Amino acid sequence: MSNTFGKEEKLKSRKTIEKLFNGGNSVKAFPLIAVFSDLEDNESHHKVGFSVSKRKFKKAVDRNRIKRKLREVYRLNKQVLLDWEGNKQAIMIIYVSSEDLDTNTLEGKMIKLLERLKSKNSEQS
Repeated sequence: MSNTFGKEEKLKSRKTIEKLFNGGNSVKAFPLIAVFSDLEDNESHHKVGFSVSKRKFKKAVDRNRIKRKLREVYRLNKQVLLDWEGNKQAIMIIYVSSEDLDTNTLEGKMIKLLERLKSKNSEQS
């Protein structure tokens, strides 16, 4: 698979997102939290969404910049998730810090988060 973040990988279904927050598990690597649950069997990709708190970043411009950084860092490091053979997951990555971190710091945190996600899923399987 190429190093892209295409339409088929984006978490958009309201029903899936609702299910995720009602009964999903979570892992943390400050300033990121990943809430995840299994997808239906017919999915061929992990579905990933990103969220930044409106309470901590009042301006949409700031929230969008952070989400852009998160998507880019995920795109570059998603191989960690693709290497594992378990069920495909619906994952919402939530940014909880009140300051805008630089991309290099975010990349380290994202790798740590994806590794924790992978190990937690391995335990459950």
